[in-house]
Amino acid sequence: MKQQFTEFVHARYQALVRHGAMLTGDRGHGEDLAQEALIKTYRAWRKLYPDGDPEAYTRKVMVRAAWRAGRRFWRREVPTGVLPDTPVRDDFAVRDTAELVLGALRALPAQQRVVLVLRYWVDLPEQDIAAMLGCSPGTVKSRASRAIAALRAMDGPLADAFSLSTAGQGG
Repeated sequence: MKQQFTEFVHARYQALVRHGAMLTGDRGHGEDLAQEALIKTYRAWRKLYPDGDPEAYTRKVMVRAAWRAGRRFWRREVPTGVLPDTPVRDDFAVRDTAELVLGALRALPAQQRVVLVLRYWVDLPEQDIAAMLGCSPGTVKSRASRAIAALRAMDGPLADAFSLSTAGQGG
């Protein structure tokens, strides 16, 4: 049993962390989310292996945890005005669309972010998202609509990146 779980983690860990980063808007929190979900997956492993789908179970645990996190007022960590480390300058960061999208997702409330990730990254239909989150399809639609409106209204690097990419296309 332990061997199969270890193989599962080795094979799917990076994909689960990416999924968690999209759900939380932060790579570090995404890794925490994946690790917490893997603990629950390990506890349920006898039910999941060999006939179940451990990855689907793990992703569902992650989605529900990210959804619940949006309801909490306190997020455990308190931001500080002074960062302990000096970031290394990245000349290409302005053009790194993945980082820009992740930053834009980070600015959204957790429940809107979760709905967008499930709808457009995981490509689930609204009915499936509603069933997974335990809410109505109307709630899914309204969260997605509000999130898209907020993304469209954002100023900054993401808007600049898309205006740069369409500027050279001649319109």
